[in-house]
Amino acid sequence: MEFTLLIVIIVLALVFDYINGFHDAANAIATVVATKVLSPFQAVVWAAFFNFLAYWVFGFGVADTVAKTANTLEINLVVILAGVIAAIIWNLFTWWQGIPSSSSHTLIGGFAGAAIAHAIAVHGFFEYTIVNGAEIHKAYWYDTVNWYTAGKDGGFPSGVMVIVAFIVLAPLLGALMSYLISIWLLSASKKSIYPKIFTAVLMLLTIWFVESQMIYYDQIKKPRFDSHFWSVVFESHNIKWFLVAFIILSISSFCLLFSSLNLHQSASWLKKMQLLSSAAFSLGHGGNDSQKVMGIIAAAVTVYIHTSGIAQESLPHWLDVVLPNEEGDFRMPEWIPLACYSAIAAGTLSGGWKIVKTMGSKITKVSSFEGVAAETAGALTLYFTEHFKVPVSTTHTITGSIIGVGLTKRVSAVRWGVTVSLLWAWVLTIPISAILAALIYYFLSLFF
Repeated sequence: MEFTLLIVIIVLALVFDYINGFHDAANAIATVVATKVLSPFQAVVWAAFFNFLAYWVFGFGVADTVAKTANTLEINLVVILAGVIAAIIWNLFTWWQGIPSSSSHTLIGGFAGAAIAHAIAVHGFFEYTIVNGAEIHKAYWYDTVNWYTAGKDGGFPSGVMVIVAFIVLAPLLGALMSYLISIWLLSASKKSIYPKIFTAVLMLLTIWFVESQMIYYDQIKKPRFDSHFWSVVFESHNIKWFLVAFIILSISSFCLLFSSLNLHQSASWLKKMQLLSSAAFSLGHGGNDSQKVMGIIAAAVTVYIHTSGIAQESLPHWLDVVLPNEEGDFRMPEWIPLACYSAIAAGTLSGGWKIVKTMGSKITKVSSFEGVAAETAGALTLYFTEHFKVPVSTTHTITGSIIGVGLTKRVSAVRWGVTVSLLWAWVLTIPISAILAALIYYFLSLFF
């Protein structure tokens, strides 16, 4: 029975990943479709390709954060099953209504809600004892969920409260970054030496910063090649920072030439740059959202090992999962990330046209100029949050970025009525998913 439940969870998690793809396809393609840079079909193929390409770019930091949403030693597979089912239901409902809600927060809310329901069902609202090896400590029902964990060695903290905080912070970061990029581009279009000096300094700072973030051969745990050079170039951590440098340096190069271009030339270059910015955002979307499903599958395997009593050594190779621990151990079979990236890419190919309309035209009127600024800001926000292992919402990020470019025209350029409706959907996603998952958990517990 336990093994059957595990297989069902894996299948449903991949189904959720597929739904996530077409639900969130609008995040990456709405602006290129709205500005007619690509046809809808070309846009989804473009986005799906870069969704899958993210497989070679990003690590497993976000997956680890999601997997540790709840204490895997205190839950069972029914908890994860209920969380995934709740996430699928809410995603399909919001897709049907054309609401660009967060697939990420749906999954987190469902996982946490089912875990709390399980703790209350088993222990009630009273104090209970947890024995973990030689350690014994007291706990309550709410301790099942990882609400907040301080970062190790000054690192970034994790937990549900950090994820909740980024409901506000992710769109704010996207809005601020897209606003600044828009101002930068507008200034660069004028025949003045100061924007060019600023751009040149920014290029030098970008090169310095990216070089400081790189991992060299002696720091790579598992080099991909015998060659030192190619191992450094294709190290996933380094690829991400190379992309950041490429994005910023590409826009910088355009800014140095912007003032010398006529209107037709500027429009032509901006459309070409929009292909770059949408590709960059699709990479961030694939890397961020696929990892969340990887985390759920990894958590399910960990719970299966704990509840079934099977020794780790006796597991088949395709189930040999070890979440990161204090000893530095971490293993994830290659099929898990490969399946997750494939599922989200396939989902993106299916599109999500109701949400495309909301993102591409209902928030603010989008041109190629706004598209480049919004997608670039969204991509950079996703890359930096992934670096800190924070599973943010790509939907919130790109929506905030689109609002940011709208604000550069005037406050009234943003359709605040639509935006307020989106904000309500964002705020309600986690609690509704949690309540729905709790109800599904209690229902499933009647049979398992």
